[in-house]
Order: sequence, then C-alpha cells, then structure tokens
Amino acid sequence: MRRSVVIGTGSALPRRAVSNAELTGIVDTSDEWIVERTGISNRYIASDDETTSSLATDAARRAIAAAGIEARSIDLIVLATATPDQTFPASATRVQHNLGCNGGIAFDVAAVCSGFLYALGVADSMLRSGMANRALVIGAETFSRILDWEDRTTCVLFGDGAGAVVLEAREQSGDKPRGVLTTRLHADGAHNELLFVDGGPSTTGTVGKVRMKGREVFRHAVVNLAEVLKEVIEEEGLSTSDIDWLVPHQANARILDATARKLSLPPEKVVMTVGQHANTSAASVPLALDTAVRDGRIREGDLVMLEAMGGGFTWGASLIRM
Repeated sequence: MRRSVVIGTGSALPRRAVSNAELTGIVDTSDEWIVERTGISNRYIASDDETTSSLATDAARRAIAAAGIEARSIDLIVLATATPDQTFPASATRVQHNLGCNGGIAFDVAAVCSGFLYALGVADSMLRSGMANRALVIGAETFSRILDWEDRTTCVLFGDGAGAVVLEAREQSGDKPRGVLTTRLHADGAHNELLFVDGGPSTTGTVGKVRMKGREVFRHAVVNLAEVLKEVIEEEGLSTSDIDWLVPHQANARILDATARKLSLPPEKVVMTVGQHANTSAASVPLALDTAVRDGRIREGDLVMLEAMGGGFTWGASLIRM
C-alpha cells in the first residue's frame, strides 16, 4: 500500500523569548497566575522582520535537511496558518519560492489550532492518490499580530513559531507499516462565538483580535479530543496502551492532563512543550513533534498520535508510525 512516510521534521522560533515576568509589565498578571492556569512560563514573539512565511521557511529547511533530500524534489506544500503574510496569495507560495521548488502544488489551509492536522490529512490523501510524491506539511503562526495585549485572559496564552514535516510516498506492507495510518477530522460551526477573531476582509475590513471564552473552550476540548482519539485507535484495532507517544496541541497544560487521564495514558507518554512555547496554534503539534524527535524520545518505528482542537470548532487526530 502507498503510504505517506515521515522522513524529516523541523521547527523554527522567533529570536525574542518573552517570559511571564516580562508580561507583568504589560498587563495585570503574574507568573503564578499564568503557570497555575496554563502551565506556560515562556513564549516567543516575532519581530517586525519575522513573518509567518519566514518562520515556515526556516522550519521547512530544517525538515528538508533532516530528511537528507533536496528542496527541489518537493512537489507539494500545504501550509496551515490563521495568520498568513497576506490575504492572498497563499503564504505557501512564498515558502515554495524561498525554497526554490517552484512549479509544484502550494496552498494554505485555515483551521486554526487544528490546521496542521487538516493539512496533514490533505497532503496524505494527495500522496496516496499519486498526485504528488514528496510533501512539506507546515504549521506556522505569528499569532502575536492578532492578540489584544490589554486582555490578560488571552494575550498570555499564545506565541509564535513554526513546525514542518517532510512526507514521502512509499510502498509499505507487513504488520507494522510506517507512515500516516489513520486521520479523523471534525468541525462544528455552532460554537463560533466561543473562539474567534473579531475581524476579516469581508466583514470589518480589519485583521481583528482573538476573542475567547476559555471555560467553555476547555470543556469542549477535553470531550472532543478524547472522542476523536478513541475513533482513531478503534479504526486501527488498537488500544491506548499500544500508543508510544501522544503529541497534542499545546494549548494548556490542564487540557493536556485532562485528555491524558480520560484515555488512561500515563503522563510520561505525553509530549508537552506548552511551558516554553505557549500556544502556537497550527504550529504547536509539529513544533512539539520536532522537539521530541530531536531529543531522541520519538524514534523510527514508534506509534505516535497527533491531536488538536481549535476555533471553528475544528478538531482531529492522526496516528503515524514513524
């Protein structure tokens, strides 16, 4: 069977790190308040010369280097972002040009924090169908551009960054084939008002700012994520004990803990980077994945579950054998 195999991962962060202590000079908050409610101690904020496409390009180059391939061999780029450089064209086309692999397929996907899972699902389908052979799947955000820095309930939660994976279509067989095994995606537009940006080209003509009702989002996140994870596990005829690693969307340490408990997954199997990176929206899953690959936790052959939920609501999960 033709499957999409992960052959390289990469990530990129802005130069500037911003601690909780620094935020106390901007909004009425404290390190204790932020850590207790979110588990976040630090985040990275993009400077004026750092954009979504520049961070995406840096992450992509590192993933390509890890894969040991040449950039011109990439024939598909799917970039997940809620903060593109421009309304159009797609930021993916800028990344494509930066890498020198012009002529293939390149487009953006907008599903906010679930964006990387959506992008992965699309790229996997295109590789399996034969439409492309090598794909870059990227999650990249400069969320700091759409934060209300006077709202302490949201501005402390988010950061900027990018993560990428290189997928290669390969024929796989046997009991433990490598690659993307199963992906399940969902959306429910009934909850738009719980997590949204109050602007847009066709409504206000402005970029807008993030607005969120945190308690309600937390409740939906724990339920939806646990359900979609069970969907994927059952689809593959596995149990949670078969999972080597859970790489979740890094929204909030309490959500990660609650989801792991619902699935009876031990904390040591959960990759958690939210403390240092905060919530980087579509970038958080690939950023965490790359962190765990590079520090040696995740190795070839490991069964890895990715999951995320974001505004829309959108949510999903993907099971990959590395």
